Order: sequence, then C-alpha cells, then structure tokens
Amino acid sequence: MLNFENIETICYLGPQSSFTEMAKDYFCDKYKINSFSKGFDTIDQVIEYVDNNPDTLGVLPAENSIKGTVRETLDNLMVTKNPNIKILAEYYQPINYCLLSRTTEIYSITGIISPPELISKCRNFIKNDMPFNTNIIESASVPEAARNLQNYNLTYASIGSPKTAEIFNLNILKENLNDNKNDQTRYILIGDFETEETGNDKTSIAFSAIDKPGALLNILNIFMKNNINLTYIASHPSNQKFGEYIFTVTFDGHLHNPLIMKTLKEIKENAKYMRFLGSYKRGKPHIA
Repeated sequence: MLNFENIETICYLGPQSSFTEMAKDYFCDKYKINSFSKGFDTIDQVIEYVDNNPDTLGVLPAENSIKGTVRETLDNLMVTKNPNIKILAEYYQPINYCLLSRTTEIYSITGIISPPELISKCRNFIKNDMPFNTNIIESASVPEAARNLQNYNLTYASIGSPKTAEIFNLNILKENLNDNKNDQTRYILIGDFETEETGNDKTSIAFSAIDKPGALLNILNIFMKNNINLTYIASHPSNQKFGEYIFTVTFDGHLHNPLIMKTLKEIKENAKYMRFLGSYKRGKPHIA
C-alpha cells in the first residue's frame, strides 16, 4: 500500500466539481490522504506544481473511452525536471452527467442551464425526456451553471456531476443523462514516490527509436523475446523535430520484477530516448 502520510498538497485539474475532482476524492479515500486540495485550470499547471513541490500529488485525466489518450498529460509528464515524477496509481471514473436543481420535481423543469458540450452529450435525454420547448441557456462552465440556478425560479435545472450536487447543495433529479452510457475516463495519480509490486501491475514508458530501418521493430521484438504482453502502444510527434515520433507503451509487470528491469535495460540500449513513466497496480474499467 502506498504511504502518503507526509503529503502536503494534492492538486487536480479543475474546475470545481469536475470528474477529476471526483477522481481526486477517490484517491484520497483509498490511500487515506488528508492533505490540502488545490485545483488548477490546465494540465501543465498541475504537473508543474507537482514537479516543483516535494510531498505533492497530482490527479489528471490520461485516457477517455470516447476521445482516446489525453496527449497533454503524457506530453507534460515526459518532460518534468524531476525524472522521478511518475504514475503511482490509476482509476477508471464513469462519466455520469446528472440533472440538478433546487427543486425535487423533475416534471416541473422547463429550462436547462449548461455548457454547450454537456448539452451535446445529453442530446437524447433532452429530446426524449424533456418538454419540446425546454429553454436552453448556455453557460461557460458547470460551476457557473450551478451558481446561476440561484438567479432563476425552481423550474430551471443544470447538468453536472454528482460532485456538483454535493458542492452547490442541489438535488439530483435524474442520473446517467449521457447519450453514451459507456463513457469513462482513466485518471492517474502522479508524484515522486515508489510503488510496490502487487502481482497485478502494469508499467508505462515512453521512447523514441533510432532513425534507421528496423529500429522500432527491434525494440518491439524485445517485448516478444521476453514474453511480455503489450497492452497499449501509441505514437505522437516529439515536438522537437518534424517527422520524429515518441512512442508510449504500457505492458504487464512491475519495475521490481527482474524480467521487467532486464527488458527496460535492453530497450534503453536500443532506443534514442527512453523515459520511465511508472509501475502501478492495474485499475478496473467500469462496466455499464
């Protein structure tokens, strides 16, 4: 079990009441973290804060079941000044949008205040379950929509997370408004700490291959030769040179396993660049 007794701050990607804050709450509960919480507006601000402040943790989205990898998270994690900043744990958070209001009567709702993105994600609910002439008022964010309910009568509702209802003291009139019921996001906990092998672990690394024929294949063959199961691989521009790519891979096993250590040593010897991104217990995706 990870020990975070001396943690001073755990930061996360805002805004307030976001699903990232809910993931932060999950990690705090699981690992008994009682430190100060701090929200930031951007992913790079979260990683920069963790990079510059010892005894600090960060919570960020890493992958969404619909939109795929959150590249900004991995791109910034690969370039921290402290090379020991890494992934410590993961959690799959179901994305559950709720209809929220100061009233408890869903049939009295005639208007919805929400960011346009959430209106789009809950289009079927609005079309099929709400009155034909429902008044839609766009807001800049979920917290702004929740706060604005105070300026309207009880026939108005907003769309947000269960955390939104908790923070702004609103009633949840209906859950799972999403058109896509399988929408979920994998969140990661990052920091400069060591993890223990559990027997159900995964390891993530980033690397770039030497610019010569067969270089990438040679690296991938190292996994096959050592009988290591690759569970994820993706490429994206290195941001350093046009046509140069960084590969991020995740595979079964923990750094403390001698076979994994041997494999990483071989990859480093054959790669132009390699960065260890963490060994951590495998999370369990949510099943709708």
